[in-house]
Amino acid sequence: MIKPYNMLYIYYFDGVPFVDEMVQNNETFLGTWVEEEISFLFFSSCADDMVKEILIKNKGIGLVEKYEMTGEQWHGDKIEPYYVNDLCICPPWNKPAGNNGTIKKIVLDPGVVFGTGRHQTTEDCLDLIHRLCTENSIESVLDIGTGTGLLSLGAAALGCKQVMACDFNLLAVKTTLNNIRLNRFEDRILAFQARGEEIMGIACDLLVANIHYDVMRHMIESPFLLEKKWFILSGLLNSEAKKVLASLSCKNVHIIERRCLDGIWNTILGKRAC
Repeated sequence: MIKPYNMLYIYYFDGVPFVDEMVQNNETFLGTWVEEEISFLFFSSCADDMVKEILIKNKGIGLVEKYEMTGEQWHGDKIEPYYVNDLCICPPWNKPAGNNGTIKKIVLDPGVVFGTGRHQTTEDCLDLIHRLCTENSIESVLDIGTGTGLLSLGAAALGCKQVMACDFNLLAVKTTLNNIRLNRFEDRILAFQARGEEIMGIACDLLVANIHYDVMRHMIESPFLLEKKWFILSGLLNSEAKKVLASLSCKNVHIIERRCLDGIWNTILGKRAC
């Protein structure tokens, strides 16, 4: 497979335009990323003419800026194979040859959803998921803020039979669905769009949430948190982690580990107290 993200053409709008089927079906269109009242449209080649038509059809929405960059510039990192324990995470256009049977390959196409999986919080979460799944019986996982779906893919690769991958961003869900298909995990992973704080009632052995603190602070106040046997909370700066730990100290949970390997980003592993 040829690497598909040599160049990205990104159009930044001061609103969320309606994108018709003509654009969506164009092979150069990669997706729309929505952030509240702004949006970014991604293409693999210059799409000035299509964008002009979009602006004509969407009165009141303007083009703020246009960017041109490589996929690696957008992600801020090289898109190449790497390892977390015995998991090999690789893009579909660069799969390491050979396998001695001890390495589990996870094919990850990040698309234009920011992040290749190399962020400290993602690697910490994946490492902790690996530990829990190899040392305990983890049958079901709820992954909130799934992004590209990597943590869900890792859980499935490690034997979890029921994994629910949730994100409020639709492009993230579509990217996760593509990665589920690439790994043939359709029978293990369900990806869907929802707000994390609204689905805490879903039963699972392990809750994983690598998300913004603004969402996290509502989730940890949910009474359903105490129904999860295990939880991994990540995406937290030092001050935010302190607030989360203070809140958890008042609940019937046991904090097993707090990680902050880079001195900036925190990941918390906890368990429901008996």
